[in-house]
Amino acid sequence: MALFGFWLSTPPPVHTHAPTEPASVQRSLPSVSIDKNTVAVVLVGGVVLTALLAAVAVTAISVAVAAAVLRSMLRDHNRR
Repeated sequence: MALFGFWLSTPPPVHTHAPTEPASVQRSLPSVSIDKNTVAVVLVGGVVLTALLAAVAVTAISVAVAAAVLRSMLRDHNRR
C-alpha cells in the first residue's frame, strides 16, 4: 500500500483550455447517375439470385426427406 500511496495524494490534472469547435469538412461526393436500365438490371439480378437461393433450399429439403425415407426403409429391411 505504501508503494502506491503517491497515486492517492496526486491531484488530477486540470485542463484549462477552452473547447474548440471542430472544423467542418466539406466533402464533395461524386455524382452518380442511375438510369432505368441500371435499376432493371439490379432488380432482375436480385430476382434471379433469390430464385436460385429458393431452388437450393428446396433441393436441400428434398434430399433430407429422401435420406430419412431411405434410412427408414433400410432399417425396416434389415430387421426382417
